[in-house]
Amino acid sequence: MYEIKKNYKDNEQLRQSFNELAKKTFSLDFEDWYQNGFWKENYNPYSIVHENQVIANVSVNITDIIWDGVKKHFIQLGTVMTDEAYRNQGLIRRLMEEIDKDYGQKADGIYLFAGADVLEFYPKFDFKKAAEYQYSKQVDNQREKTMKQILMNEKSAWDKLEKAINKSIVHGSFDMVGNSELNMFYVTKFMQENVYYDEMLDVYVIAEIEENSIFIHNVFADKEVDLDAVIEAFGKEIKKVTLGFVPRNKESYSAEEIKEEDTTLFVKGDAFKGFDEARVMFQTLAHA
Repeated sequence: MYEIKKNYKDNEQLRQSFNELAKKTFSLDFEDWYQNGFWKENYNPYSIVHENQVIANVSVNITDIIWDGVKKHFIQLGTVMTDEAYRNQGLIRRLMEEIDKDYGQKADGIYLFAGADVLEFYPKFDFKKAAEYQYSKQVDNQREKTMKQILMNEKSAWDKLEKAINKSIVHGSFDMVGNSELNMFYVTKFMQENVYYDEMLDVYVIAEIEENSIFIHNVFADKEVDLDAVIEAFGKEIKKVTLGFVPRNKESYSAEEIKEEDTTLFVKGDAFKGFDEARVMFQTLAHA
């Protein structure tokens, strides 16, 4: 007998089974995220369970967005997977219908990022393709570098950063709020060497530097910080900046549509009317 299970992160048997399927499917393990206290209530797997084993899953991730000063209640679907032995039985459809029943009337919009092999699947659930735009510009920094790298390889550093994220004000025009745990998923796993802090500006920055280019995923500070000052704090070597979020002041940036071969954004809900024309993007650290 197949059952739908949700809100089970504290059930060790189901959580471990979920992790095993995630490792088999995506080479991802959520256990350390849970054990370190960062898997909280915003991430909720909806799973089909057979004989106490997770055999299919679609996870709901609550990602509220401040869009030009207005909060939108979005949910993002992710970690979509089915065990090979149980495929072609309509299990994901069953989960999608359950999620729509729970959130269809509560969320302002639902979105997901799909791989190239499932582009025909999500329109069956009224999802539509949407365009995202990324912002970048050339810079001529004159200051010496003051940004210091902060290694994120221990719990005390993670907790300090999480507090800063939770206290941070919104610095972009399309920013995720109230979901520090998703940021911490990235920081504690893949981006332990990508966190910086500037004492004078009192700002944390998650960024990747390659030669004279910098990709800034996001900035976190409890007061308004000039983004140009943040960029300058990375020093004279930086000649180009690309943002993983939408800046408030777009005038000095070039916007280019994001086109990735194996990632397509799908959206549904009234809140997404005008999304393409707004030329925005979901933060890179808001991808579940």
